[in-house]
Amino acid sequence: MNVAERVAVVTGGGGGIGGALVARLAREGARVVVADLDADSARAVSQRVNADHPGSTVSVGADVSDTAQIQELAALAESAFGPVDLYFANAGIGGALGLDASEQDWDLSIDVNLRAHIRAARLLVPGWLERGEGYFVSTASAAGLLTQIGSATYAVTKHAAVAFAEWLSVTYGDRGVRVSCLCPMGVNTSILSSGEESGHALGRAATRAVTSAGDVLEPAEVADAVLAAIEEERFLILPHEDVLQMYRQKGSDYDRWLRGMRRYQSSLLAQA
Repeated sequence: MNVAERVAVVTGGGGGIGGALVARLAREGARVVVADLDADSARAVSQRVNADHPGSTVSVGADVSDTAQIQELAALAESAFGPVDLYFANAGIGGALGLDASEQDWDLSIDVNLRAHIRAARLLVPGWLERGEGYFVSTASAAGLLTQIGSATYAVTKHAAVAFAEWLSVTYGDRGVRVSCLCPMGVNTSILSSGEESGHALGRAATRAVTSAGDVLEPAEVADAVLAAIEEERFLILPHEDVLQMYRQKGSDYDRWLRGMRRYQSSLLAQA
């Protein structure tokens, strides 16, 4: 899909990968609704992008795990620019560590990292089917293909996000609904640093597991990879090419992979 003149919604657009996606979409001629729980951050990104591409974005503070607020996002997009063509389900949270995660921690992670995607798709896909096209971009993680040392809530919900994106593509891909799923490893965002700053050995191990496994990319590099995938209408977006080989190794011998991950975790905890 060529994004020029298309209408996009980017959740978690107030910084990190989301902010970079907003800038990249506007540069390519798209019109973008910037949504973030932090309304000030969303506004700052919108103002910065509009300075270079006047009138290309509007911003809103929103909890994008809430169905009513997703409806309001779609209504804002339509009133400002037109019906939504692309929805970037990018908002996410890092999650709690270990089995100490409470029921509330699990509920929050499932709501933000998974149900937000499901609720958006339920609202948007029927209209896309009527129009014959639409694009859903899910931000998951390499943790959704591999796993995440430290946070079960993150690993489980990112696996689920990948599974939901797969299901969308299988179910509606022949009816005009394109789907891509972004699965990066280390990206220079607040989520990456949160484990190191947690004061928890598992948290430090979680951050170091990512930073030692490959390069830490800048959000703009990830946004470039996403736009290239959208142009090709490619499902799996892997800004870190090594993830594909890791995924193949996991699938080829699951028990060996699990043993290796346990050894890797032990070495990281020894350093923490």
